[in-house]
Amino acid sequence: MKIQVHKIASVVHRLGLGREVELIAEARRAREGDVVAVVAKAEKRTYGELELAEGRMAKVFRGDVIVGALGARRALKGFVGACPARVKPGAELALLNLGGVIGVPRGSGHHDLGAPCPVEFLGFVAVDGRVARVPSVAVPRGARAAMPPLVVVSGTCMSSGKTRAACEIIHELAGRGIAIHGAKLTGVACRRDLLVMEDHGARRTASFMDFGLVSTVRSRAIARVGRDVLAYLAADRPDMIVIELGDGVMGDYGVMEILRDLRGGIGAHVFCATDPVGAWGGREFLAREGIPPDVITGPCTDTIAGVDFVRKNLGLPAVNACSHARELGRLVLKLMERQR
Repeated sequence: MKIQVHKIASVVHRLGLGREVELIAEARRAREGDVVAVVAKAEKRTYGELELAEGRMAKVFRGDVIVGALGARRALKGFVGACPARVKPGAELALLNLGGVIGVPRGSGHHDLGAPCPVEFLGFVAVDGRVARVPSVAVPRGARAAMPPLVVVSGTCMSSGKTRAACEIIHELAGRGIAIHGAKLTGVACRRDLLVMEDHGARRTASFMDFGLVSTVRSRAIARVGRDVLAYLAADRPDMIVIELGDGVMGDYGVMEILRDLRGGIGAHVFCATDPVGAWGGREFLAREGIPPDVITGPCTDTIAGVDFVRKNLGLPAVNACSHARELGRLVLKLMERQR
């Protein structure tokens, strides 16, 4: 059967689906990355939008038929949910993120965001009679290329300032005529961060989503996919690649797997912390792993109090990405020159 849909989420943007889709409305085994159609059962005042395939944000209305993909999320400051093992028409699921990842909600939601938007499962979206899958349109794996210098931005957790720091670094370096590419190697599918990187001067961007992952939660393929993303970007011969690692170094998204894999090639490691304890703990934890940060930024550097703490107690530079972006860019360049 075919149905008309109202909104196509960004998680499936590579499939190029139209507003009319073929539907397989039957109970089936489910896999992460399966493309599905659901109908919204409520409207939310907070976290009530969806990122569309073209990257635009749109309000989700009750009764909207939405195309997204099954997946998992384990957010500290957002929603938690899992991909169902099996699903049938009429089953209640939830929108787990802005990019259209859909799954079975876990817990009672978030105290600021409430519960995730409930949706009713309609069926699997089909292409040529088969269930459509996000991995089916992944960028083909290319040959490994010589890797340019890497700037890695990690942090204590989500909402610790990583995207802002990565984008300010990109903007400052691109303004000096340096060819910068941007990558996001961990997180849950959403185009927003890559689009913002491009707005700040990144000439090319890519993420795990381009290589078939809806989410990097407990993914066994995370290191390989990370290498594939970087090889794809390196083939264009940029001067540098700025990498954002979504979530935190102690989360479930594979940040440490990526850092360990990149250990020998990191030119500058920028660490974002929300407070002095996070800055101290992150430095201690990463130093034990042999991947210490080179500079601290994030909300813990919003005032001189946090900056002084980091400089005096950790012996590391502390630069706020919002108020001192130029200084942060100069420091990153200096760190990169140290690696030559």
